Amino acid sequence: MVNQSSKATSDQSLGRQNVEELPQLLILHPGPIFSMHESLFEKKFSLLKAWESPESIHHFLTTHAQSTRAILCSSVTPITAEILSLLPSLCVIACENTGVELIDLMECRKRGIYVTNAGPAFSQDVADMAVGLLLAVAMRIPASDRYIRTRGWSDHQCFPPRTFKLRGKHVGIVGFGNIGSEVAKRLEAFGCKISYNSRKQKPSIPYEFYPQVIDLAYNCNVLIICCALTDQTRHMINQDVLKSLGENGIIVNVGRGPIIHERELVTSLMSREIAGAGLDVFENEPNVPNELFELDNVVLTPHRGAFTEEVFSNAFKLTMANLEAFFSNKPLITAIKQYD
Repeated sequence: MVNQSSKATSDQSLGRQNVEELPQLLILHPGPIFSMHESLFEKKFSLLKAWESPESIHHFLTTHAQSTRAILCSSVTPITAEILSLLPSLCVIACENTGVELIDLMECRKRGIYVTNAGPAFSQDVADMAVGLLLAVAMRIPASDRYIRTRGWSDHQCFPPRTFKLRGKHVGIVGFGNIGSEVAKRLEAFGCKISYNSRKQKPSIPYEFYPQVIDLAYNCNVLIICCALTDQTRHMINQDVLKSLGENGIIVNVGRGPIIHERELVTSLMSREIAGAGLDVFENEPNVPNELFELDNVVLTPHRGAFTEEVFSNAFKLTMANLEAFFSNKPLITAIKQYD
């Protein structure tokens, strides 16, 4: 007969051994994808939860410096040159989200550290949000809703007709990656002419390329921001660009808030230098300029372009696929190729 005590001890030892054999994954602070799927991550990795440690972050990272080869990070986790200097064995940073602006990409490049993101999991939903915001502004849907709810219609109050018809308009897309290309597909169905701005012209794309955003704005009725936030794109959309877009132009931002100079946007909207704006992102989230709350030509959403259970599930699968590929010495699924 097997001694139950010996068997229990053996099972516990085996359990510890299995955990120790799992590859280590460092998490500095939990993001939404990790929080929703923590138990699934635990089955695949030995998790180093820095935020739960009573030690300082410096001491915690120093303790695990030699064993840490992979980090899981989110949009609230800065990965600075200082942090990277404490992790000499680090090989890959897997982002559970799209943006990588909080990661020192140049330092990663110097150290030969790969960076992946879950961008493709979010692209279609963010593109839907971009088109939804454009329609909401152009067709004055929120303003019409308020007009009815405040009894304006039943009281026979005047509601001005729309002046903007989407079909046939010239739409400029800033940033023609996964999201930008999905936006273009959707707007072609509305009979829109598409042009784009990107870091480089893409020979395989049939749309007209504008190397300067200000020229794109001048020639378009709508400007949709889909690019990443970098040192080069911060405040790229300024007063000059907005003036070029003109008094009949609409701007939509589903990229990152600081790509637009927010104070200059507010000024342009209040003075009617542009016709309207649809904004899912802001420069100092969750703070939004008070002036925007009073404007009927602005539609605001709380950075929820891809905030669905389906998207989170897909982002988890893609993040997990990148990590499993790394630890299996296979090609990464969505490695970031450009560091500038």
